[in-house]
Amino acid sequence: MPLKTVNVGLIQQACGADRNTNLAESINGIRELAEHGAELIVLPELHAHSYFCQLEDPTSFNLAEPIPGPTTDALGAIARELGVVIVASVFERRAAGLYHNTAVVLERDGHIAGTYRKMHIPDHPGYYEKYHFTPGDLGFTPIDTSVGRLGVLASWDQWFPEAARLMALAGADLLLYPTAIGWNPDDEEEERQRQWEAWIIAQRAHAIANGIPVVVCNRVGSEDDPSGQTPGISFWGTSFIVGPQGEWLGTASAEEPATLVAEVDLSRSEEVRQAWPYLRDRRIDAYAGLLKRYLDR
Repeated sequence: MPLKTVNVGLIQQACGADRNTNLAESINGIRELAEHGAELIVLPELHAHSYFCQLEDPTSFNLAEPIPGPTTDALGAIARELGVVIVASVFERRAAGLYHNTAVVLERDGHIAGTYRKMHIPDHPGYYEKYHFTPGDLGFTPIDTSVGRLGVLASWDQWFPEAARLMALAGADLLLYPTAIGWNPDDEEEERQRQWEAWIIAQRAHAIANGIPVVVCNRVGSEDDPSGQTPGISFWGTSFIVGPQGEWLGTASAEEPATLVAEVDLSRSEEVRQAWPYLRDRRIDAYAGLLKRYLDR
């Protein structure tokens, strides 16, 4: 089988309150990565805004926009100019009172190749996303592009093996996770380390269990809680790319904005799945319990 490689670029970004500044930083990163040969470029979750989900504030809905809309228009123009595929993240206004956390894939010619609406929506201190986002209704459907079939997910989705598996079963060539994750600055150092390691392990496990590469693009930097009731969030960066056996292909700093590009050989998935045939050996006749919330005895 001939090699099928794609140069994947990540923009690990610190985001502030000004949308135009954030979007300009995203575009600068896209240009830099394109100069270094990136063909597929991934941005972090909700990169045009500060992380507004730290509190339940109805004025946050004023940040939402339609798709297509201003952000997709601007990034589509850059995709067309540079000939790259871009995975962006938009606070989508679908209708009055109906909003989604949506990933948008822009093809090399600037058109929207597809969208993914975040399916798993968290709701706990500092991450009040259920207030802001309606759960996705597009399912776990990969998006076909000129660089491959992209299994695009988002942030909290990254903890759910079911989501990764369904994307893989639908033929995704790789999994991509725009994300915004960090820790509470008041947590003990030991607890921070446990959380960070769990996050890394979970993503690498998706790669191994499904035999496909995984791409994770996170925010970085600290953002205050606008209410002043909590110490805010310190996003832990560490954006990374791993291959189909969970092997490291590239990683970014835990503390600084960065761009990262790595060559990903999509053809290796065939070889890896032949050696580790998890899809062959799945007992699909015995998994009915997965459709239940809990198996009460």
